[in-house]
Amino acid sequence: MDSNYKSGFIAIIGRPNVGKSTFLNHVIGQKIAIMSDKPQTTRNKIQGVLTAEDYQMIFIDTPGIHKPKHRLGDFMMKIAENTLNEVDAVLFMINADEGYGRGDQFIIDRLKTVKSPVFLIINKIDLVSPEELLGIIDEYRVKSDFQEIIPISALQGNNIDRLLGELKKYLPEGPQYYPADQVTDHPERFIITELIREKALHLTREEVPHSIAVALENMEKRSDETVFIQATIVTERNSQKGIIIGKQGSMLKKIGQEARKDIEVLLGSKVYLELWVKVKKDWRNKQSQLYELGFRKDEY
Repeated sequence: MDSNYKSGFIAIIGRPNVGKSTFLNHVIGQKIAIMSDKPQTTRNKIQGVLTAEDYQMIFIDTPGIHKPKHRLGDFMMKIAENTLNEVDAVLFMINADEGYGRGDQFIIDRLKTVKSPVFLIINKIDLVSPEELLGIIDEYRVKSDFQEIIPISALQGNNIDRLLGELKKYLPEGPQYYPADQVTDHPERFIITELIREKALHLTREEVPHSIAVALENMEKRSDETVFIQATIVTERNSQKGIIIGKQGSMLKKIGQEARKDIEVLLGSKVYLELWVKVKKDWRNKQSQLYELGFRKDEY
């Protein structure tokens, strides 16, 4: 391997719903992070791997930094803050359309102790005028000593190549940590549960809050090469269970159909997906249930 090969770990951080997962999926070239217009959608560190001829970038999409309201919130915050001390660069992403807010200051205060270079990434520039964008750059420039300020549109792919070029300059020389064809370090089982959760959040819209999780109960390959998957959607209240199931099971069927399409693309096989819904009251505040649903103590 070329002695000038560069590699490094890059954290993507920002207020909930600024487009971190959209950015990660665009850079990696396929869907590995859940996308939803509901805040605080990402719960675990998602590592996306981008391999080029002379570098490898490992992106970590941290949960949105926010003031925690429950134990799950504490878990998410600890992941986000610990990540900042383990990486070679930090991308602090803001939403051009929302402007500066108290949540941004909360993050900027935490970035003061970070020794790695911090890039300010202004996302969703397609939603503002050039004059508004210049105003945002001026406003943030005085708030912290950012290494670079780069405006992008993750959805449209604008300026992403420039961002990657700048990032590469700050990467240390290092090994290729992952095989060239690997795009994430998460097992397929995790991504499958995330894809199901995404569809449930998307299709129920405002009716069901963020308090759902998905547990994979069974996954096996049948003799006809079909992958048989059974999963449970966990909610906190009976009323939420009713919404997810829908009239005569119509909503649950729709969630299953939408999720199955994405899972078939992920696995490259025909998928049979069976979904159930279970109520576990106040699961986000119960340590044992957080562990059971995949939020492990050794991850923070």
